[in-house]
Amino acid sequence: MMKPRFLTLVGMIAMAAIARVMPHPWNVSPVAAMALFGGAEFDNRIAAFGVPLLAMFTSDIILGFSSQTPLIYLCFALIVLIGFWIKKDISVGRIALGSAASSVLFFAGTNFGTWASESIYPKTLQGLTMCYEAGLPFFQNTFLGDLGYTAILFGAFYLASRAFPVLSDARAS
Repeated sequence: MMKPRFLTLVGMIAMAAIARVMPHPWNVSPVAAMALFGGAEFDNRIAAFGVPLLAMFTSDIILGFSSQTPLIYLCFALIVLIGFWIKKDISVGRIALGSAASSVLFFAGTNFGTWASESIYPKTLQGLTMCYEAGLPFFQNTFLGDLGYTAILFGAFYLASRAFPVLSDARAS
């Protein structure tokens, strides 16, 4: 039988994935927050990677895949690892720093992938710089969206676990 904590975490990530397919401003998405939250809150490492990746994959079936999808999923998995770091000592500071690091990692990784795999930019340092510069206007929304969704997921789960002690992490007992 599945435990209430596990089911609640799965439900929250599923709701975030649903928010991803609903209309929203460009680059304001729960993607990084789902991975960060999964890495920090699931007790089982397979679930920490598997549940957010499955939620991402399910929403991608609706939204569509691109040539960058493998790189996006790699960045997503690396963000789960940042969640593992948060899990060592969950605090507002670590969560905020993890969210910021996730935004930068995703921006750096996906823009590098665009530069490396597309013919839009020359394969020079100048071309790479141009690619990153072109992505900067989108980074603000990514950063704010990641921070907002991270705050919602972690904050809602914190409040729920205070109201329903059965959701508390077994390690904290």
